[in-house]
Amino acid sequence: MDVPIRDESIRLGQFLKLANLVESGAEAKPAVQEGLVRVNGEVETRRGRQLVLGDVVELGGLAARVSDESVPDDLPW
Repeated sequence: MDVPIRDESIRLGQFLKLANLVESGAEAKPAVQEGLVRVNGEVETRRGRQLVLGDVVELGGLAARVSDESVPDDLPW
């Protein structure tokens, strides 16, 4: 699914919450530290990693792509 962001980049921990891949920052931190998150197919252990348009984040069999606000999102709300 595409998840639009307002700026040119976003931190991984923030994006995980925005994309509803986790419910809170408290849930994001251990998921990233334990190597459960992939960015563009590679394990990422830095919660502060800057994501840019087109990056794909995977967690628990779900994937979300960073897009800009001009692209309609695929979120159910």
